[in-house]
Amino acid sequence: MMTKPLVIAIDGASGSGKSSTARGVATRLGLAYLDTGAMYRAVTVAYLDAGVDGADTAAVTDAVVRADIQISTDPAGQWVRVNGRDVTEEIRSQRISSNVSTVAVIPACRENLVARQRAIIEAAPNGIVAEGRDITTVVAPDADVRLLLSADPEIRMARRKLDHGGQIDDAALRDQILRRDADDSTLVNFSTAADGVVSLDGSLLSLDQVIDAVVELAERATSTSSASTSSTGEDKETP
Repeated sequence: MMTKPLVIAIDGASGSGKSSTARGVATRLGLAYLDTGAMYRAVTVAYLDAGVDGADTAAVTDAVVRADIQISTDPAGQWVRVNGRDVTEEIRSQRISSNVSTVAVIPACRENLVARQRAIIEAAPNGIVAEGRDITTVVAPDADVRLLLSADPEIRMARRKLDHGGQIDDAALRDQILRRDADDSTLVNFSTAADGVVSLDGSLLSLDQVIDAVVELAERATSTSSASTSSTGEDKETP
C-alpha cells in the first residue's frame, strides 16, 4: 500500500483527450478528478461578469483573485460555481472559449490558480487525477505519475468538434485548438515532455487503451512505492 494519496498528473494540448482520460482513470481507480481548464474558464466568467477591460491586466487579475470558485472533484458529476452561480454549462460556451486566454497568459492569474489547484490536490484524501497544461511541471511536479498526452492536430480538432455535437464552425474550432495552444505556449510548455514525464501519443489509440496505459503506470508507481517502503523497514512492526 502507498503511504500517501496517489497523485496522477496529465498534461496535454486542447483536444488531446486528457479530460476524458483523466475522468476515466479517476473512475477506474476510485480517485478524485480535477479539471484545471474548467478553473481557468470559471475565472474567465468572473472577469467578464465584473465588466473589466480584458486589456487591463491589473483589473483582470483583481477579478480573478477575488473570485469564489467552487468545483466538483467527482469524476461522475462535474459542476462549477462562480461567486455562488452555477456556470457548468456557461464555461463551455464560445464566449468563454474566446476569452479564456486573456486570463491564461497573465502570470499573476496563473499563480493564483496554481495555488488553488495545489490546495485541492493536497486535500484529496484518497488521491486525485489532475489534468491541464502545466500540471506535470508546475502544479504537481512531484506527482506519482506524470504524463504528457498528445495527438495529431487534425484528430484533436475532430474530437473537439464531436464534443460540440458538430455545432461549431471551422474558424471557431481552429481558434479553440490552435490559437489557444499558441497563446498558452508562451508561458507553458505542453508539447515536450519534461524530465521524468512519460509521453503518450493517443492519436491511434482508443480512449480505453489510453486509460489502460495510465492505470498501468499508476500500478507501477504504487508497486514501486510499496517496495521502497518495505526495503526501508517503515512497514515493519516496532519490537
